Parts: sequence; C-alpha cells; structure tokens
Amino acid sequence: MKYLNLSPALSLQPALPYESFTFSGGEPHLKIDPSSLKPGEPVCISVQARSADDVLRVLLAADALQRLGVQHIELFIPYFPAARQDRVMVPGEPLSVKVYAGLINAVGFSRVTVFDAHSEVTPALLDACQALNNHRFVAQVIAALPDAKQLTLVAPDAGSAKKMHHLAGALRWEHVVQCDKTRDVRTGQLSGAQVFSDDLAGADCLLVDDICDGGGTFIALAAALRAKNAGRLYLAVSHGIFSKGTEAVTAHFDRVFTTNSFYQGATTDKVRVLPVTSPDAF
Repeated sequence: MKYLNLSPALSLQPALPYESFTFSGGEPHLKIDPSSLKPGEPVCISVQARSADDVLRVLLAADALQRLGVQHIELFIPYFPAARQDRVMVPGEPLSVKVYAGLINAVGFSRVTVFDAHSEVTPALLDACQALNNHRFVAQVIAALPDAKQLTLVAPDAGSAKKMHHLAGALRWEHVVQCDKTRDVRTGQLSGAQVFSDDLAGADCLLVDDICDGGGTFIALAAALRAKNAGRLYLAVSHGIFSKGTEAVTAHFDRVFTTNSFYQGATTDKVRVLPVTSPDAF
C-alpha cells in the first residue's frame, strides 16, 4: 500500500508523490503522477483535518485516485472534524459531525480509520470505520513518567468515564479518580470543576482525554486536583488543538503529552509529541 500524505506532519511511508496548489479563486487542487502507481495497488490517504479545506482535499484526492483506476482507497483521518458536535445542543444548530461523515461516506472508502473518537457517534456514522482507542498512546505516556507505578489516572468528566473504564482495564491500572465539570451549553463557559476524592495524598496524576482545545477544562481541573493534595500533574490528550497556545496549559502541568493527529508543533521540555506512524500504530 502507498500513502498519499495530504499533511506533511503525517509522513507515512511509502509515500505517493503528488503536486498540490490553490487556484487564485481559492479552490484547492492536486495532481498525482500516474506512473507512480502500479496496477491494482491500494492507496491510503492520510490527513490532519485542521480545516474544512483539508476535508475538501481528501475528496479531491479520492476522486483523482478513482479516475486513475485505484479500486482500494483507504482514509486515515486520526482527528475527525466536528466530532464534538455530535448532538444538537440548542435549536437552530446543525449536527455537524453527520455532515462531515456524509461527505466522507459519499466517496466509498474501503476503510476509514479514526483515532480516539470523541464519542461513539463518529464511528457509528462512518461507513467501514476502524476506530482506534488511546490505550497504546497512554501506555507510552506512562512509560515516560517517573514513578509510574504510583500514578493515578484521572477522567476529566462524566463523558470520559466509560473510556477510562476500558483504559484502566486494558492497562490493569488500579488507581483511578473521576472528575466532573459544569458548563453552560448555550455559551460554552465553564463554571466549575470537582474531583471525586477526599484526599489524593500527594499522588502524581495523569489526566487523560481525547481533545484539548483552549484548555480551560484542564486548567480548572488542575486547580481542583491540587486542592485535593495532588502531587505532580500530567496531561495526555490524543488531539492537541491548543487554540490558545500550549503555554496556557503547560503553566498548570508538569508535562503535556499529545500526538501529531492535529498538532504540528515539535517536542519541547514541556510538550512531548508522540507520532501516529500508521493507521495501525495505536
């Protein structure tokens, strides 16, 4: 199989060469060299879906491949766009994740691989979906931490409880703490965070979640965990958007871990990026 890497950060090998540019009217375009494909060779398109244009490039790439006679085309889209818009919160809103899923389904991919889906809605909406969990990612994070055996895994809210249950079972981890938050669904404003533990007694804590956007939830939880006598604080998020910059989050955690599913920054003293190296890597 060859990989058509639409995002430089996902440089999966062997790569299928192509040219990409944008017309003066704003329309993205690409061109694949037909001589780089063998008859019957399958192709996997990989992409960091950081904008609607990235999804459009996927559709264009799939159309180009189909016109070249490629019959087996897969899509590796580790961060699926609008995954958080998986229900209509107030009247007048679209069910955005269904719209994006409909566009992808229209292509007829042989397989669509997503990584650490926000909820069960995305895999349910996508045809031929392979949903990869975060177990291997978190195991790699734990292996990189000091005194990992004494670590407490922290689920940030009620929505993550089921994922944390499966994660703790897979890793055979005994120390788990549940948290919760209060948010106004109309404005998105966070109004509180709580930790369901009387005293963490100096235990190091690793918060695990799928997405970090602005980081407000994790900043509030960091304060709540410290109020319960937590030790060192670490954060592991599969998809690091960091819309307010990593500094907004790293100021409250000893170290932050993410993947290159969305984030394009490099590893630093405070942020470690674990690469997603193939659709089967995690």
